[in-house]
Amino acid sequence: MHPVTAAAADALTVEFAGEEFSVAPETVFTVGREGDLAIDDNLFLHRTFLTIQHVEGMWLLSNVGSRLSATVTDSGGRVQAWLAPGARLPLVFASTSVIFSAGPTTYELTIHAAEPTFHDTQRPADDDGLSTIGEVPLTHSQRVMILALAEPVLRREGTGMSELPTSAQAAERLGWTLTRFNRKLDNVCDKLDRIGVPGMRGGVRSYATNRRVRLVEHALAARLVTRDDLPLLDAEHDSVLNGDDGQREDDA
Repeated sequence: MHPVTAAAADALTVEFAGEEFSVAPETVFTVGREGDLAIDDNLFLHRTFLTIQHVEGMWLLSNVGSRLSATVTDSGGRVQAWLAPGARLPLVFASTSVIFSAGPTTYELTIHAAEPTFHDTQRPADDDGLSTIGEVPLTHSQRVMILALAEPVLRREGTGMSELPTSAQAAERLGWTLTRFNRKLDNVCDKLDRIGVPGMRGGVRSYATNRRVRLVEHALAARLVTRDDLPLLDAEHDSVLNGDDGQREDDA
């Protein structure tokens, strides 16, 4: 690991779990179970998963693993990319979030550029009151379902790692039956798959786990749910306990 020091203006800073590491242009910074940023001893995680390198005047983030993918987004959640094994992306934003899962654990790190290639242009806020995934609106029940899965990540301070709940645990958090929860999960994953979000489908053996972690990755990267939404979880649970829920929106 390389603690942050007085770095050149074109150096990057990687932030993870309250620590910061500088990346000098002449080095290759590695992220994984081992390396410059040794994230975790999680055996689902590659020894070396990601690299950051300065090549011909441009910073590149590369996935050098063989199984895991990562979601890469500007920290405003407006641009999102899927970094599959063998792929690489230029780091052009002032702040880039990298979100990935290994087994049941989701990780998030942030890469800060002192001199970003891309400069933000402000756009008018969207005040229509709807949370959308592309052109697909989220109903209340779909939103709280995602919140129940993403709650550990949203409650975490800053970057770091979080264990995602199982479907049974998330259903219990909402006061729902497991059948109802899985129906909502199926519906949201189907909608996302239809608009081209990768990772919403998988093989028979891996589908149940992978779609949950991929859904959380996408929800965080696209800012479909935020920490400000967390009170909806207790409100939903109380509503079910009081018999006021009425199994609303079960068709969605």
